[in-house]
Amino acid sequence: MADELIPMLGDKTPLMAAKTPCIDALAKKSEIGLVHTIPKGMKPGSDTANLSVLGYDPAKYYTGRSPLEALSIGVDMKETDVALRCNIVTLSGEGSYEDKTIIDHSSGEISTEDAAVLIEAVRKELENDDYRFYVGTSYRHLTIWRNGQVVPLTEPHDILGSRIGKYLPKDDRLRDMMIRSYDILNNHPLNIERSKKGLNKANSIWFWGAGTRPALISFEEKYNKKGAMISAVDLLKGIAVGAGMKVINVPGANGTLHTNYEGKANAALDALLKDGYDFVYVHVEAPDEMGHQGNIENKIKAIEYLDDRIIRIIAEGMEKSGKDFRMLILPDHPTPISRRTHTADPVPFLLYDSRTDKINRFSFNELDAICSGNEVLKGHTLMDKLFGNDELE
Repeated sequence: MADELIPMLGDKTPLMAAKTPCIDALAKKSEIGLVHTIPKGMKPGSDTANLSVLGYDPAKYYTGRSPLEALSIGVDMKETDVALRCNIVTLSGEGSYEDKTIIDHSSGEISTEDAAVLIEAVRKELENDDYRFYVGTSYRHLTIWRNGQVVPLTEPHDILGSRIGKYLPKDDRLRDMMIRSYDILNNHPLNIERSKKGLNKANSIWFWGAGTRPALISFEEKYNKKGAMISAVDLLKGIAVGAGMKVINVPGANGTLHTNYEGKANAALDALLKDGYDFVYVHVEAPDEMGHQGNIENKIKAIEYLDDRIIRIIAEGMEKSGKDFRMLILPDHPTPISRRTHTADPVPFLLYDSRTDKINRFSFNELDAICSGNEVLKGHTLMDKLFGNDELE
């Protein structure tokens, strides 16, 4: 959700330009600040950032993105296994494989149903005793490399519009599988139909995010709080599984702009008010996806949906219940429209406490967060701030 000032928006960020009446009302009675979710020297991934927001120091607990996704899918990794993210991406059709350009890291936000057909086609041709393929969600899938190595690999969303040759894996087997996947997928009947409909072909796999089996301590043991996760993204579900949190699956939650926002909000209220959970982490992927796509209008729309269709419903539901509650609102990392990838810049946070009557002069946005002078240098301590004090600072 966090971004940079955009001239087209009158030098505002999408968060500043969006109409967010619920967030605005909460902000007036909240602590506003700036938090560093990415430790110095680490890549600004959703993996490191969300570990940090959930209270796990990435410098201590991070072993790679894909192993967390493996937990979500239910893959029991061995000590010698290496997990790889296996995206289905869209490559241009010109020239040799090395000369192609990566057009879309998500193949037009391909549906899980279509992606499963394509991953099965890849699996039939490429799977063996050393490499196993698993279906995830939308364009995000998983490969397990038996007795593998954690090798350097490039995130596809970091090289949109680039010729791919110099970004291919140095490992011969991984590179060969990516090349062969193009031959399998580009003229697959499903992709021929997608092309006829004006959709991007999902015509190549792309390996990245290699890592080994993670070992997170229990969230309940860490905070003495019973926690639940609501997300459409396997990475977030995997973090929750690793932390021993309840994963709540919401029908229609798909990680896109048109996810089931209301379903997520109501599931959170049920968990808090009916099922005995102390804490619910509600993750929304749409602002990040719109940042990757460079779509200003839809990024603003995603933020407005978040405000009206999730935050408002949860805040009103909690207030109606008569229970005291706190709500922490923040992006995990910025995905600026101009860059179409993640950055390690600090992000704004809003910490609301239903018991406070204080009036605050700052709004919830990137500039006011800086002006507040309230800076949390270690993102993994923010969860302690949410749980730790009876009164806000």
